[in-house]
Amino acid sequence: MKVALAQQNYIVGNFEYNTGLIRDAIASAREAGANLVVFPELSVCGYPPRDFLEFADFHDSCFQAVELIAGDCNGIAAIVGAPSKNPGEKGKPLYNTAFFLAGGRILGMSHKTLLPTYDVFDEYRYFEPNRIPYDVINFMGTRFALTICEDLWNMDDYPLYVRNPMEELIPLQPDVIINIAASPFHYHQPAIRRDILSRNAKQYNLPIFYVNHVGGQTELLFDGGSMVVARDGTLVSEMKRFEEEIQVYDLENQQMQDAGYRISNIPLPHPLPNKGGEYQASEIELIHAALVMGIRDYFSKMGFSKAILGLSGGIDSAVTLALAAEALGPEQVKALLLPSRFSSEHSIADARQLAENLQVPYDIISIDESFTAVENSLNPLFKGISFNLTEENIQARLRAVILMAMANKFGYILLNTSNKSEAAVGYGTLYGDMCGGISVLGDLYKTQVYELARYINRSSEIIPLNTLSKPPSAELRPDQKDADSLPDYELLDQILFQYIEERKGPRELMAMGFDPEVVKKVLGLVNSSEWKRHQAPPILRVSPKAFGVGRRMPIVGKYL
Repeated sequence: MKVALAQQNYIVGNFEYNTGLIRDAIASAREAGANLVVFPELSVCGYPPRDFLEFADFHDSCFQAVELIAGDCNGIAAIVGAPSKNPGEKGKPLYNTAFFLAGGRILGMSHKTLLPTYDVFDEYRYFEPNRIPYDVINFMGTRFALTICEDLWNMDDYPLYVRNPMEELIPLQPDVIINIAASPFHYHQPAIRRDILSRNAKQYNLPIFYVNHVGGQTELLFDGGSMVVARDGTLVSEMKRFEEEIQVYDLENQQMQDAGYRISNIPLPHPLPNKGGEYQASEIELIHAALVMGIRDYFSKMGFSKAILGLSGGIDSAVTLALAAEALGPEQVKALLLPSRFSSEHSIADARQLAENLQVPYDIISIDESFTAVENSLNPLFKGISFNLTEENIQARLRAVILMAMANKFGYILLNTSNKSEAAVGYGTLYGDMCGGISVLGDLYKTQVYELARYINRSSEIIPLNTLSKPPSAELRPDQKDADSLPDYELLDQILFQYIEERKGPRELMAMGFDPEVVKKVLGLVNSSEWKRHQAPPILRVSPKAFGVGRRMPIVGKYL
């Protein structure tokens, strides 16, 4: 038997588009000689559908699409993911279901048992966990254990659930495990995913066919990485990352028994720099590819084509511009240089050089005249009060007014350029530099942004070296440096990482050797800035714990 895995990029709720992708893949797989083609979790409607699932018309559209796809399954079988209605009187109205299609009909269904409700996942909000006795799919003499994503993740050393679907499927003597998934990317996930699948294969002595989504769905990024794992846990094949692909595998191939390279017990890449300040190249390469895909898919799926951003000469806007130019094409990106009386000549020169290196069109608009006008308007009210954060914020908001005016007039979408370190401690101006349709770097700490810049410059100097070497500054007052207000980023990012990603509390951080006064200052800034982050644009997620839907902290609260 030949099994095809179809790793595809869907659009949530676009049934015509998704169904077309699936039907085309069925035709291609049939032509390639496949007997069965497998699609990802909720492939028919896209993932995550979220509150679209509360509409009865949405459910009906899903089922109609499944029936239409089933009509193409002659001479080939398919497994697709879609919600299905719970026929019972109790429980949630829907199941998260894998449909087995053959002979032009729906021949079987398998419902997801383990519904994640952690981090970005909220599946129990919509779905009823499977309580129906398990069965296997018997097709062409092969018995398939059909599972959905999380159903393989309840390992003995980290049990999140009271049930283990595989333990209930094994007595039915399956020959192969199929797992259809919607597994979002973060920079640890590829290694974790390989390890989970390898351990399942070895534990149950069965080969695994695993298929995952690819593409960006607003903040969630899916890397694909669909794979086949042999029964001894070795990797037979792994599909491309961040690209659509269909591969056909021969189930009778000896590789299913023992092949490839061993992947169990892979050391996970460290998410922050070591003492030398270097990242593993593979990790930063994944982050780069994920962000480029995330920008491209956000624009294409929303029907946007052109981006604009404020180019300051600093590292964050430089990296954002480089990523946007790669994702959309330099001709589709506009840079505005918006200097004030406090902007240095080298920052303006660096910004111009970068735009020219990327062949991105740019204009220079000074905000001095606007800033002076606002100052004059406020002078009667501010008389006797010295220049402070208020005037700094006015400059940031004036820049946002100009950027949004250009966006409105010419159809651009404003890209937010803030990084995770700044977002964490509230080092940004609401309705100023926090504006934008999507935040490109909001899940990268400042130290990671520098490493990404070096990666972008791996072959040639795209981002001017002066941008990488000069001290970071918002340039909103004379001789301003970020270090005037914040700890050095090397220290700040370590504390933030331990607090945000590792969930280490203040006493634990102090026990790790961080200065108590610095810990109190940093955590106080993080917690008191929650209200600002709730008004920020969605952030492209590349870490295990990003700001946004995956981190739900009270706005009003105290933990320090």
